[in-house]
Amino acid sequence: MVYAIVRAGGRQEKVEVGTIVTVDRVKADAQGNVELPALLLVDGDKVTSKAADLAKIKVTAEVVEDLRGPKINIQHFKNKTGYRRRLGHRSELTRLKVTGIK
Repeated sequence: MVYAIVRAGGRQEKVEVGTIVTVDRVKADAQGNVELPALLLVDGDKVTSKAADLAKIKVTAEVVEDLRGPKINIQHFKNKTGYRRRLGHRSELTRLKVTGIK
């Protein structure tokens, strides 16, 4: 079983070939492919974590879709002063499908 820990959108994700991951919005190349930096590689019993060895490893993924996350409501309130503030936020996300770990 081969899997890798990659840095994707400010977080770390455990991925295998065929895994679908939702990350913060990333730009793809013209073909819709993205290369993710590997932080750790597990190939059966062999674990690779040295930076020099990980520089040779490529984790590629294709963009399945760009989407927006759920609405997050933010409310500020201060008692007895009449201060109320309501904000909203939706994250820009990308859904990726891992196509190869080499």
